Amino acid sequence: MLSPKRTKYRKRNRSSASLTGNAHRGNTIAFGDFGLIALEPKWITNRQIEAARVAMTRTIKRGGKVWIRIFPDMPYTKKPAETRMGKGKGAPEYWVAVVKPGMVMFEMGGISSELAREAMELAGDKLPIKTKFVERRDME
Repeated sequence: MLSPKRTKYRKRNRSSASLTGNAHRGNTIAFGDFGLIALEPKWITNRQIEAARVAMTRTIKRGGKVWIRIFPDMPYTKKPAETRMGKGKGAPEYWVAVVKPGMVMFEMGGISSELAREAMELAGDKLPIKTKFVERRDME
């Protein structure tokens, strides 16, 4: 599963401001011919990214290429169950990627449009947000 090798700080503030506005970077198809775009803001976990990747690669059956354009670099901390208030912040549980509307999360190339659409829709079903399939020619 995806996670950073090392970070400057173990814990980070949970800012709701990180989900406001639209994506300014990563909002165009850069590598492949087809993409999956986020339509809602959300934190996507490393498990959800992996589930979407597996769904896509199984659908295209070793044909074409898949690019993952998001990376979970934000630690999500959680305190243990039945713990009293106070005593500091909890330990990091898992990693999340901050996804804003308009961000291209996955890209694909080297396969037909119909197969890419089917694979991307399956991947979108694994994610907790609404997504949209786009082609490079539609973006330009």
